[in-house]
Amino acid sequence: MSDLTIYPAELGAMSVAELAALAPAELAEVSQHLEELVAWTKEARAKLEAALDARYGEQARAARLQAGKDFGVVHLCDGPLRVTADLPKRVEWDQPRLAEIVRRIRALGEDPEEYVETAYRVSETKFNAWPESLKSAFTPARTLKPGKPSFRLALVEE
Repeated sequence: MSDLTIYPAELGAMSVAELAALAPAELAEVSQHLEELVAWTKEARAKLEAALDARYGEQARAARLQAGKDFGVVHLCDGPLRVTADLPKRVEWDQPRLAEIVRRIRALGEDPEEYVETAYRVSETKFNAWPESLKSAFTPARTLKPGKPSFRLALVEE
């Protein structure tokens, strides 16, 4: 990071109005330094997580094996340090296979919604390429919501 003229402690104490009133160069500086800080923090966190896995990963795997589970939380002790190691499970479903199962359930005269949640999505790119006659049928089911605004700052050479 380069030399700061607005320090993190000052930034934390500033109100939104005070930040908004900064000179353009100061806004650019704050934005750049925060981007650098976020990148540094992500990199440092990833390095620490890798170090923790190197130090405690095998113990955590052994503790899970002893507890008879493949995923979840185990607690380890390293002197006065209590380490909580969590390996969450992430389930992914094979969409074509699920669709086939839903067809079979429906063919048996049962309601697949008792077993399966269905979510419909339409690609915005495809929707925009459709003819108006097709779009008009889907438009009542489409809602546009604003995302979170973002701004990028760059000083322009004068």
